[in-house]
Amino acid sequence: MKKTSGIHHITAIVGHPQENVDFYAGVLGLRLVKQTVNFDDPGTYHLYFGDEGGKPGTIITFFPWADAYKGKIGDGQVGVTSYVVPTGAIGFWTQRLEAFNISYNKTERFGEQYLTFDDPHGLHLEIVEREEGALNTWTFGGVTPDVAIKGFGGATLYSSQPSKTAKLLEEIMGFERIGEEGDLIRFRSSAAIGNIIDLKTEPQGRGQMGVGTVHHIAWRAKDDEDQLEWQQYVAEKGYHVTPVQDRNYFNAIYFREFGEILFEIATDPPGFAIDEPLEKMGEQLMLPTQYEQYREQLEQRLIPIEVREPS
Repeated sequence: MKKTSGIHHITAIVGHPQENVDFYAGVLGLRLVKQTVNFDDPGTYHLYFGDEGGKPGTIITFFPWADAYKGKIGDGQVGVTSYVVPTGAIGFWTQRLEAFNISYNKTERFGEQYLTFDDPHGLHLEIVEREEGALNTWTFGGVTPDVAIKGFGGATLYSSQPSKTAKLLEEIMGFERIGEEGDLIRFRSSAAIGNIIDLKTEPQGRGQMGVGTVHHIAWRAKDDEDQLEWQQYVAEKGYHVTPVQDRNYFNAIYFREFGEILFEIATDPPGFAIDEPLEKMGEQLMLPTQYEQYREQLEQRLIPIEVREPS
């Protein structure tokens, strides 16, 4: 049986791009590691935020649609995205959310304490402390490595067919089922971050794609060879898998699991420093070769953004 090491990235649909940058870079202290466009819709940004190097397991990506319709979080989606911070950092994050007038709740599950809150466009987020995972060396806006978000803690999946999604996670994706509590089943992978998946066993109501919802969740493949093995393996299990898609910074395959969540399997390499220096990542709009000839038109169409210190 094959086993993914965990989450590669999570991609969501949000509203105004500057609001998106102000929250994830300014408030959460993540690094904007790449400004590019949606390869399937180049008039829309594709923004990537993560740790200093943009390592797999730290990257949240966004398609910002200013003034677009609001979505509904529900079955067939990632319901909650979890971030992990160093042990002892939860007090810092409590104070930071309060300082930015962000409403939050404190919850507990599986013996862990969580801060739960929403981003400006309605995405459900949470922060949890764990020892695992390397520190994020990026410093911005008062967020220093001793308290910075290390990457994903994991995600909570809302499935229209939870039993089938559970079977997929355990028997195909290679997660280990480690516990049940209330209406949640907890799974774990081998990675130090992006390794905990909670699955809701009760229906949440059908989700509707739009602003404030997760578009897809991507799992890690070690390299191109591993990804091709995944492609064949998943297809043999009865899922319709796409051909390999070149996303410049990784290669991707996609399939929709029986609980209606869109899954991607993405390669760890080549990474985000392939087209600009590591120290300059995220500072300029980077276009794939096929769109470079349209740069002027695209730059006129895209809403200008900047990473700015939080006020």
